[in-house]
Amino acid sequence: MPAKKKTVAKKKAVAKKKVVAKKKVVAKKKSVAVKKKTESRKKPVTQKKVSSAKSNRSNNDFSTFTPYETQKGEEYMNEVQLEHFNSILNSWKQELMMEVDRTVHHMQDEAANFPDPNDRASQESEFAMELRARDRERKLIKKIDESITMLESGDYGYCEQCGIEIGIRRLEARPTANLCIDCKSLDEIMEKSRS
Repeated sequence: MPAKKKTVAKKKAVAKKKVVAKKKVVAKKKSVAVKKKTESRKKPVTQKKVSSAKSNRSNNDFSTFTPYETQKGEEYMNEVQLEHFNSILNSWKQELMMEVDRTVHHMQDEAANFPDPNDRASQESEFAMELRARDRERKLIKKIDESITMLESGDYGYCEQCGIEIGIRRLEARPTANLCIDCKSLDEIMEKSRS
């Protein structure tokens, strides 16, 4: 009997090794396939695309923070939470302001009087798009300033219409939110019915 147990144990061990080896081969094949797929998708990026990608990215750069971990029995909008949102709002505002400076320098450096009307039109179109993006960011900076003012006055984190808590996760997703999810949904429904 003991000899039978040893051979069964050896067979099980060999089978496990084979399964592990197969899993490694499959994983390696998958990683090679994924790598080939991503390499085939890559396209050369021109300078114009890089600058527009930066401007599109700047609206969501505030998401580089670490999410707040709530403690059991913790009071809503305590000092630690207020400090957390204060740092999010200020860093987001600072990133947007840096983007404005980059745009100004980019427009000064790239401004040229092209003899070809098509080149001039392309440059004007690019500048107009950048200015529209900066205008949206200017309005966003104004909303950030309003949120910072509300934070300092102690009203931050509460719905302006019904007065209930907006919620940590919603505020982390959109730090300038001033309505709870229910009031915002009703507001959007009313807006759709008007138009």
